[in-house]
Parts: sequence; structure tokens; C-alpha cells
Amino acid sequence: MDLEIEVMGREVIKPATPSPHNHIQLSLLDMSTPAMYFSTIFLYKSEDLVTASPEVISKKLKSSLSETLSRLYPLAGEIEGVSVNCNDKGAVFTEARTNLLLPEFLKTLNVDSLAELRPKIEDGDSPSAWPLLSVGVTFFGSGSGVAVSVNVSHRICDAASLLTLVTDWSETMANKKSNVGIHQFAEATIYPPAPPHMASQSRTTNSIKCAMNRFVFESSKIAELKRKAASESVKMPTRVEAITSLIWKCVTKASRSNLMGPRSAVMYVAVDLRLKVPSSVLSPDAIGNLQTAFFLKKDAESEVEIQETVAAFRTAKEEVDKMLKDNVQSNKLGQGLLNMMGSQASVFKPDIDIYTTSSWLGKPFYGVDFGWGSPVWMGSATHTVYDKLVYVSLMDSKDGEGVEAWINIPAEVMSVFVHDQELLAYAVLNPPITI
Repeated sequence: MDLEIEVMGREVIKPATPSPHNHIQLSLLDMSTPAMYFSTIFLYKSEDLVTASPEVISKKLKSSLSETLSRLYPLAGEIEGVSVNCNDKGAVFTEARTNLLLPEFLKTLNVDSLAELRPKIEDGDSPSAWPLLSVGVTFFGSGSGVAVSVNVSHRICDAASLLTLVTDWSETMANKKSNVGIHQFAEATIYPPAPPHMASQSRTTNSIKCAMNRFVFESSKIAELKRKAASESVKMPTRVEAITSLIWKCVTKASRSNLMGPRSAVMYVAVDLRLKVPSSVLSPDAIGNLQTAFFLKKDAESEVEIQETVAAFRTAKEEVDKMLKDNVQSNKLGQGLLNMMGSQASVFKPDIDIYTTSSWLGKPFYGVDFGWGSPVWMGSATHTVYDKLVYVSLMDSKDGEGVEAWINIPAEVMSVFVHDQELLAYAVLNPPITI
């Protein structure tokens, strides 16, 4: 059933109190990230949504967002050059409605239809200027549910920053907010400040249209896959190691089947620094792009095997951990991270297939409660804005045990990938969501 949306209004929400600072500095990594919004959608079902009017709910969402913007004030500013002008320009709030019932929408979920639920990007909107944050609320028919969606600029936020934002907003809305302090923006405390010339640089993007699909790994299948991925080198693989290695193997096979000749392949794995660096150096709630990465490479003629990839994954991860520990102890963390960025730059070449992977596993997105309980489901709509980005994102299923893999790869590769029997032995392609 088609999702038909009627937009009821679009307005700018200002912070409840003025910004305490005029500008914040963007880091070298902030300006190295793609100029893009990443878009996340939370779906809720509650008896309170049946009895409360959309007007009342929207009013509370807007007032709580205004309070949250006071604590995350740069998100209400605009990027100028390589800094954020904290001018309280505001964030965009959109309200929409549909007659479709939430259970019907989820039962026949098409990941591309999520585009209708995210805030529309209007002419003049820019993740490298303004707005840095757009949010939306969509009311489903007969009080059956509500979608809360967030578009945030990658120039100032990563996934952990997004979680801090939506947690603050939801707790404020639900009157659970006890910590009223302003959140720390990392600025140039970890990575050095971005040089001014980066403001005029543009990244080269992939020119091939991609297709997105959602694959769900149930906990029992993950256990099977981990047993298959185990070896003398890594006796107990993690969920991330096992699933990522399987995906890389299958997508590389699919890619090579479409080419006249095989190409080298690189898996680029993002690492959240907040989970690796002592809190005395970096706050667990710090806002910004606070990541490093490692990569695994396979030459054109080399086969990708799961056990071998898991072992290489573990070794590379341990090398990053050691680098971080050594550089923190010697007070050279920034230099160590810069050296790693420099060593990775040579890997990115036009004749190599590059798969960027990130894991949101363990991040409590299903704890985001606006007063309606936990989401019945959450998903990503980033692919509906940027259809030429190649990436893999791993997210927790609602039960916390399963994993949803969101995979955006070239369309002709996807047409082969979705039929890979080794993949389908462990994952289900876009199953319906029942609530």
C-alpha cells in the first residue's frame, strides 16, 4: 500500500536560550566527512497517541526541541567556512499526516518509502551551511502511530552524536531530563582544526547509482554464523566481525561477477573513539565526528574467505587499540590519528571497490522514549537522499539480539547480491515488521 503524505507545516525552531558562544571550530575530520545529512526514523505506537491530538503532540515536540537546542546550540547555527556560527538561526520542524495505519505500513515495508517520512530537503538547504538539523513528525491514521525523523549534518555529528541529540530531546519531551548542562562539542580537541582552504574543497563521489536493501539476521542465525567464522586465530568472533565478513565476501563475489575483470576490494571500518579513549581525554557524550578507522584489502585475484577476514579484522582492530593506548599515554593522540588518516589516503583509488562499514550495535537507540515507550522499529532513510553512496550499516533489532544490516551498493551488484545463497542461509531480505 502506498504511503501518501500531506505536509501540514514547516517552521524554524529557535533555541529556548541564546547561544553561550559565537563560534565553534570544525576539525579536520569534520571537514573530511561527506557534506551530507544522515537521516534516521523512529516509529512509535501508544494508547497516548490515540487520545492526544496531533496539535498537542506537535506543540510539545517543538517546545522540547527548543530546550534541547539550548544544550546543543551549534545545531541551531550555520556553517561558515570551517567553523559554525552559533547564531541561533534554528532547526527546521516539519509536521505531516497520512491516512495509512502504522501496522499496514510496517507489514509491507519498502525501505525506499522511508523517504516520505524524513524531513524534505528544500531548495537552498545544505548540510555544509544551514539547516544543520531538520526534524519531522508524521501522524499515521486513526492514532495508530507516529514517526519522528531526524536529518542531521554529518559535518557536525556522527552516530553517537545523533544518539545524544535524540536522547536529550526525547527525555525533555517526556520530562525525564535531569542533566540540564550544555553538551560538549569536541571542536579541535582530538583532531586539529580544519585549515581554511578545506571550506572550498569538494569530495569526489561515486557516479554509479546504488540500491538499498535491509537484511535481518536473527540471533540463532548469528550464533550459527559465528561458529562458522571461528578459527584457531579467533575462537569467539563478535557479531560485527562475523556479519561484516560474510557481507564483504558476498558483495565482493557479486561485484566481480559483473566485471570484465576482477578488481581489488577494500573494507573501510569506522571506529568510535568514545569507546576506545579514556573519558578523562574524551567525554562519552562529546559531540562531533569522533572516529578513526581501519581497512582490510583484498587483491583482485584473492578470494574473500570468512574465517580469514575475521582474523584480519581482529588483528587490525587490536592494532588500532594499541595505537590509541600508546598515543594517549604519550599525549600524542592527535598526531597518531593524523598519521592513520594519512596512511589510509593512498588506499582510495578509482579502480578499487571500497565498502565503508559502520556499526551502531550496542547504542541504545531503542531507548529513545518521547513518552510513548520504546520505538516499535527504527530505520535509516539516508539512502533516499544520497543514492550514490556505497556503505553498510549494522543496527540492533528491537530485541537487542538480532541485527539489521542496511546495505547500499551499486544497483547491478545488488541484483546479484540479493540471490547469494550463502548470505540467505543466515539473513532474511526485508522481512515484514509486526507490531
